[in-house]
Amino acid sequence: MARVTVFVALFGVLTAGPVVAQDVSVTADVVYGHKYGMALTFDVFTPPDAHGAAVLNMVSGGWRSSWRPHDASQRRYQPLLDAGFTVFAIRHGSSPKFVLPEIVPDVRRAVRYVKRNARRFGVDPNRLGVWGGSAGGHLSLMLGLASDEGDPSSEDAVLRVGNRVAAVVAYYPPVDLRPLARGSDPVNANTRFPALNFDPSEASSVSPIIHVSSDDPPTLLIHGDADGLVPVSNSHEMYAALQEHGVQSKVIIIPDADHGFVGADAELAMGALVDWFVEHLGVRTSN
Repeated sequence: MARVTVFVALFGVLTAGPVVAQDVSVTADVVYGHKYGMALTFDVFTPPDAHGAAVLNMVSGGWRSSWRPHDASQRRYQPLLDAGFTVFAIRHGSSPKFVLPEIVPDVRRAVRYVKRNARRFGVDPNRLGVWGGSAGGHLSLMLGLASDEGDPSSEDAVLRVGNRVAAVVAYYPPVDLRPLARGSDPVNANTRFPALNFDPSEASSVSPIIHVSSDDPPTLLIHGDADGLVPVSNSHEMYAALQEHGVQSKVIIIPDADHGFVGADAELAMGALVDWFVEHLGVRTSN
């Protein structure tokens, strides 16, 4: 595990997007588990004025989870860091090697690991939020809506810890995987999203909309009404299910926004995300 402090100077070529602070501490490649001999890792971004609340970002697009340079990640996380949140960039076992029912346990383990090691990272285990977009939004919802208290009989100390989180933000998430599971027959394979090539009998277990209950954490959904990949109906249906069960929830629909927010749409979404976590993770403000 490497611990470094990021020093970045932004010149005119990088005027777009948030300014990257120079005093954010980055703990890189923390190993939270192993899978088929491969390490499962995350990076930790700690601001100088961290207040103990943390946001776990699911690094996942099409359930592919890739490493990215720390300065690029920090630029994306800067509004959260400026608000005092510690941010964890969670990488899971990636498609195409793994399918969805094999991926969900990875992010659950990541939450368990952070909770078990909360003091080490300077965070409060009861003030963890999760956030992701698209596949990452799906995984965030799975963490929020299908958590457990851990297995006290497990020989693995990490698995003895619960994985419940305190708040969720999901951008344009697929919420019902039952129509999407393709099975393992190559004839029916989804070549664009191979993580969906799993047994349809397992689809309910990884469909967030199936797992809604009244004790779920506050959940914010943000979606564009011009999304050509994940229809906005996903967030409408998810919101309706949350409301039906009395879960504190909100849906923001951005007019004319497609899949993958950019420009003003990205700024609007990030502002709403920060406000949601400030409100629901016990953060005191000076206002």
